[in-house]
Amino acid sequence: MSTSCFDREDETFLVLINHEEQYSIWPHWKAVPAGWKAVDGIQGDKKTVCEYIDKTWTDMRPKSLRDWMAQQEAAKSAEGERLRVAERAAS
Repeated sequence: MSTSCFDREDETFLVLINHEEQYSIWPHWKAVPAGWKAVDGIQGDKKTVCEYIDKTWTDMRPKSLRDWMAQQEAAKSAEGERLRVAERAAS
């Protein structure tokens, strides 16, 4: 029975990141999949790269969701300001 390269103790991994700022580990000898890029200077055994990801990837939400939520919050704040201005003008 063969062992997955992800289970081998002697494997060297890269840390990958995609456009949504999601992270993954990847064997150094495999081609980086489309849509992903290697994080410069970060490679090592599984423990090392997983520790890097644990420290770096602190918000699991995809970037598109974080951006959308920030836009919603900005719109909500702008609407609140418009209402305050209208109330002041009416009084």
